[in-house]
Amino acid sequence: MTKHSSENQLKTPRTKLKRLSARGSYDRETIYDILDSGFICHIGFVADGQPYVIPTSYARIGDHLYIHGSSAGRMLGNLSRGIDICLTVTHIDALVLARSAFHHSINYRSVVVLGKAEPVTDENDKNTALKAFTEHIIPGRWAETRWPSKLELKATSVLRLPIEEASAKIRTGDPKDDEEDYEMDVWAGVLPLRLIPGEPFPDSRLKEDIAIPQYLLEYKKRGPK
Repeated sequence: MTKHSSENQLKTPRTKLKRLSARGSYDRETIYDILDSGFICHIGFVADGQPYVIPTSYARIGDHLYIHGSSAGRMLGNLSRGIDICLTVTHIDALVLARSAFHHSINYRSVVVLGKAEPVTDENDKNTALKAFTEHIIPGRWAETRWPSKLELKATSVLRLPIEEASAKIRTGDPKDDEEDYEMDVWAGVLPLRLIPGEPFPDSRLKEDIAIPQYLLEYKKRGPK
């Protein structure tokens, strides 16, 4: 296992940023804030000589990330063998319009996690992970739903990835134009973007007397804390 300079730092030779290193961060708090603000990660891996990058949902419990899917699926079947993987999460916070086409950019927050995943086989641990998935997406939902049956648990693979080697990369602020371009009569600035929940609408077969849950009415947008 790679040694770290501090328990709270996830910087290693493999995760150290080589380009625009000033945007990098390696502390757990920053990395966890970015992970906890997202729904979807992309997992890169190589199987039988072919590289794949697959989007999937995830959840964090302490210092581990969890992913899940069908026990018959190709991705989880390959990852459960302990191969190297790269997990990434990215948030787009704003479009950055510069005076020159070259310096247009995007304000973003991203995380890269490297490591090997291991299968979660204990039934109680599986249920804990599946609860974490549900609560990560819709806090308060797990208590109302039917929990997975033994057959459903058997058909579901859950993998655990330790967060031991990771980095965050963040861009904020104004465009960075060449000094001579600041005299141009061209609008420049930032257009913020946000993920905002809409109005919930009922399933076509929902009983008429079931009200919209309060946790949906109060659902908050995901974004920077």
